[in-house]
Amino acid sequence: MPSVALKRASFEDLKSHFPLTFPIPSPKSHPDLITTKEIQREEDLLRNPTSFRAWWSAINSTREAFVALQKIEPSSTLPDEVHAILGPLASPLSRLTLQRLTYLYEAALVHFPNSFKLWKSYLNIRSGFVLGKLVIKKRAGGKKKLPEMKDALEEETEDLEDWEDSLDPVVGWEEWRSLVAAFERALMWLPKFPRLWLMYFAIFFHPKCPPLLSHTHARRTFDRALRTLPPSLHFRIWVRYLLWAGRKGGETTVVVYKRYLSVDPSITERFTGLLLSSTNSAPRPLQAAKLLLSLARKAARGEYTSPEGKSPYQLLGDWIDVVEAYSEEVGLDAEETDESNEAIAREVSEAAEAANLNPEPVSKDGQLIRFAGPAVPVKADGTAAQPYDADEDPLSSRRLNIENIIQKDGLAVYKDQAGRLWTGLATYWIKRAEFDRAKKIFEQGIKSVLTIRDFSQIFDSYVEFGESLLNAMMQSLEEEDEDDSGEIMEEVDLRMKELEELTDRRPFLLNDVLIRRNPNDVQEWEKRVALWGKQDEGGKQDEQVANTYSKALETVNPRKATNNLHRLYVNFAKFYEEGGTNGQADEDLESARKIFDKATKVNFKLVEDLAEVWCEWAEMEIRHENYDEAIRIMQRAAAIPKNTKVNYHDHTLSSQARLFKSLKLWSFYVDLEESLGTIESTKAVYDKILELRIANAQIIVNYAAFLEENKYFEESFKVYERGVELFTFPVSFEIWNIYLSKFVKRYAGTKLERARDLFEQALEKCPPKSCKPLFLMYAQLEEDHGLAKRSMAIYDRATQIVADADKFEMFTIYIAKATANFGLPATRPIYERALEVLPDRQTAEMCLRFAALERKLGEIDRARAIYAHASQFCDPRINPQFWSEWNTFEIETGSEDTFREMLRIKRSVQAQFNTEASYLAAQTTAARQGTTKANDDDDVDSQDAMAAAERKAAGGTKGPAFVAATATKLALPDTTAQDELTAAPTANTDEIHISDDEDL
Repeated sequence: MPSVALKRASFEDLKSHFPLTFPIPSPKSHPDLITTKEIQREEDLLRNPTSFRAWWSAINSTREAFVALQKIEPSSTLPDEVHAILGPLASPLSRLTLQRLTYLYEAALVHFPNSFKLWKSYLNIRSGFVLGKLVIKKRAGGKKKLPEMKDALEEETEDLEDWEDSLDPVVGWEEWRSLVAAFERALMWLPKFPRLWLMYFAIFFHPKCPPLLSHTHARRTFDRALRTLPPSLHFRIWVRYLLWAGRKGGETTVVVYKRYLSVDPSITERFTGLLLSSTNSAPRPLQAAKLLLSLARKAARGEYTSPEGKSPYQLLGDWIDVVEAYSEEVGLDAEETDESNEAIAREVSEAAEAANLNPEPVSKDGQLIRFAGPAVPVKADGTAAQPYDADEDPLSSRRLNIENIIQKDGLAVYKDQAGRLWTGLATYWIKRAEFDRAKKIFEQGIKSVLTIRDFSQIFDSYVEFGESLLNAMMQSLEEEDEDDSGEIMEEVDLRMKELEELTDRRPFLLNDVLIRRNPNDVQEWEKRVALWGKQDEGGKQDEQVANTYSKALETVNPRKATNNLHRLYVNFAKFYEEGGTNGQADEDLESARKIFDKATKVNFKLVEDLAEVWCEWAEMEIRHENYDEAIRIMQRAAAIPKNTKVNYHDHTLSSQARLFKSLKLWSFYVDLEESLGTIESTKAVYDKILELRIANAQIIVNYAAFLEENKYFEESFKVYERGVELFTFPVSFEIWNIYLSKFVKRYAGTKLERARDLFEQALEKCPPKSCKPLFLMYAQLEEDHGLAKRSMAIYDRATQIVADADKFEMFTIYIAKATANFGLPATRPIYERALEVLPDRQTAEMCLRFAALERKLGEIDRARAIYAHASQFCDPRINPQFWSEWNTFEIETGSEDTFREMLRIKRSVQAQFNTEASYLAAQTTAARQGTTKANDDDDVDSQDAMAAAERKAAGGTKGPAFVAATATKLALPDTTAQDELTAAPTANTDEIHISDDEDL
C-alpha cells in the first residue's frame, strides 16, 4: 500500500506540470518567459510588430538557444519511468522552451494569421514536443506520383511516420488536446492547404493517440478534409483515410471503403483482404465472398481488370478459398441448398415455357425487341445493365448457394480447369460435415473432368479425404467404450473397403478421362479392353471386354478416329474366335464373322484399313481350314465395279468404293490363290491386277517367277515386257535387269538377235547412271555367243553413254577386253579417247597407265610425251607419286636434257598451281599422308627422291649427273643422291652440277 500511494503521489506530481500551453502563456501569467537579455527584443517587436523577419529571427534565436542549452545541460536525474511518461517534456528546460516558443508563435500569428510558413513551423514544433522525435526514413530515390490507389496505399504504408519518446496521453492530455486545437485554428485560416491536413492526420496514426481523438474525431476530420479540399486533391486524402480505416477495422472499415469503392472499385481485392484479416475485430466473410464473386463475374464479362493481374479464374479461386475457410458463415446447408436448386430449376423451366408460349409481337417501328428471357435493365447511357443479384450484394445477408455458383460460374466456363472447382466444392461440404455429399461431389468430378491434371488433383484430394476420415474414425474408436465400438468398427471396415476400391479403380477412371477428352482415340479403347482383361472376376471380365468393344465401336466416329481403327474390329473378332480373354470359353466363329461383316461396311479413313479387315477375315477362315470360304471372302472383297475410273486417293468417296484398287488386298488375294487355287485362277488374279494398273515392280517379278516355276517361260517373259511398259526408269531398270538375265540364262546364244533387240530396247530409254550393268551384260553376251568386234563396239558405246562417275571404270574394262582380244597396240586409240573424255583427276591416272603401255612397247618418246601431257593436271604438292614415277622414268630412260625439261615443266606446273586454295589442299593431303614439310617453299616430301634431287640442284653445289642414254645405269656423283635415286653402291667422280637458274 505505501508503494501504491507513492506511485499515485508521483503521478499527481507529474500531472501538475500540465497544462503548459493552455491557456496560451504570456509574460503576465508566466514571468519567467522573458529574461533580462530578451527585453530589448521584446521592445523591438512592440515597435515593429508587422516585421515578419523580426518575429522569425526571435523564434529562431529561441530555438537555437534551446538546442545549445540541451547540449550543455547535465542529464536529468529523473527515473526512466518519468522519461517514458513525459517524453520530450521530461526536463524543465524543454517545458519552459515550449511555453516560450508558444508565446512567440502565437504573438506572431496574431499579425500573420495567413502565413503558411509560420503555421507549418509552429505545428511542427508543437508536434515534436507532444508526439516525440520524428524518425527520418531513408528512401532510395524520390517519391513518385502513383496513378493507382493500390500502389499509393503500398507506398504510403511504408512512409507512415514513426516517433520516439512521445508524451503520455493520460498525463499530457491537455497538451494533446491543445495541439489538436492548434491544428484546427491553422485549418480555419488555411483550409485549402493539403500539407496541413496531412500533418494533422499524422496525429491519428500515432500509437499513443488518445481514443477520443483517434476514432470519431479522426473520421470527422477526414470527412471535413474531403468536403473542404477540391476534388483534384482528394486522392492524397483518401490514401491516408483508407489506411486509417483499415487499421480501425469493423464497421469503420466497411463504411469508409464502401464510400471509396463507389468511385474507384480497383481496390476491392484489398478490401476483401481487410474484411478477412486476423487483425480485424469483426471479420465479415460473407461480404468478402460476395465481393470476390462479383469481381470474378465482372472480370469474366470484361468489365473489371484486376490490379494484381489476376485472371477471372484466379479471382474465382480466391472466392473458393473464402468459401472453404468460412463454410458455415458463407454457404447454405444441405437442405437449403437442395431447396435453392429446386427453385432455380423451376425458374428456368418457367422462363423457358413463358418464352415459348407468349412470344412478343414483331416490332413495327424498327425498335429492338426481346425474343426470350426476362427484361434486361438499361443504364442511363443506354447500355444494358446487369440485373440485381443478391449473391453480389455485400449488404444482403442471404447466404450463397455454393453448388449452383460453382456449376454456373466455374464448371460451365472453365471446363479444362475444373479440378480446383470440384475439390473446392467437396471441401466445402467436408467442412460442413456432409461427408456423403462430399463423396458424391468427388465422384461427379472424377467422371466429368477432361484433363489428367484435373483428374489427379481430384483423385488425390479424394484419397486424402478418405484417409483423414479413416484416421478420425480410428481415433474415435480408441476413445469410445467397448459397447459402442462395434458400429464404429463396421464403419471403419466399410470406409477402408471403399478406399481400396477407389485405389483399384484409378486406372479405369484415368482411362475414362482420356476417352472423354477424345472419344475417337482408338488406343485408349484398346487400353480399356486390356484393363478389363487383367481383372480376375471369375469369368465376368469376358462380359466386360465384350461390352467395352461394343461401346467403343458405337462411340468412335470412323472419319475422326485415330490410327488403326480396324484393329478394334479385328481384335473383337479374335476375342470370340479364341474363346474369350483366357481362352476358356467356346469358340464363337459366327459372332466373329458378324463382326467382320459389320467392319466391312464401315467407312474407314484409309482404304488400307478396310483391306486389312478383309484379309484378317480370310486369315481367320484359313486358321480354321475353311479354305473355300477364305477364297469366297477375297472374291467378294476384290469384286471390280463397272466404273473402274475411280481415283484411289479421292477421299470424298467411301473406302468401299475404292477398295478394288487396294494393292494390299490384291497381294493377299493372289498369295491365297497361289497357295490354294489353280494356275489358271492365279493367272486370272494377276491379270486383273495388271488390268487395273495398280501393280508395282514386285508384283511383276512375282507373277513372272510364278509362271517360270510352272514352266510357262514365254508367258513369264511377256509379263516382264508388260512390266517394262508399265514402269519407267529407275523402276523398270530392275525389271530389265531380271528379265535380261533370265532370258540370257535360258536361251544363251540360240536367240541372239532377239536378245540383241531386248538389250537395245532396254538401253534406249535407260538413263546414263543406270545403264552400266546393262552394257556389261550386253557385251558379255556378245563376247560369249556373238562377235568380239560387236563386243568392242558395245564397250565403246558404253564409254560414251555411261555417267561420268562410271567412265573411268568403263574405260578400264574396255582396255582390258581390247588387250585380251586384240593385243596391246589396239588399246592406243582407246587411251587417247579416254584422255579426251575423262576429268582431270582421272586423266593423270589414265596417263600413267598409257605411259606404262608405251614403255612396254618400247616407245620411250611417246611415253615421255604422255608424262608431259599429264603433268598439267598434277600439282606437285598434291600428286607427288606422279612426279616420283616420272623422275624414275627419266633416271632409267632419259638424258640430261630430258631431265632438265622435266624440272622446267615441274616448276611451271607448280607456279600454275601456286594459289592459296591449292596450298591449303596440299597441306591437307600432306597431313593425311603423315608427311612433314621442311619449309614453306619446299612442299614435297623430304624422303622423296625427286625432292632430294631438286634441293641439291637448287643449291648449286651438288646435283644429279647423267651419262648417255645408252648406258645401262646412271652414275651419280653424290653418295646421298646415289642412295636416294638409284641406290648405287659407288659414287661417280665425274659429277655434273645443274643449276635451276641456268638457261634451259
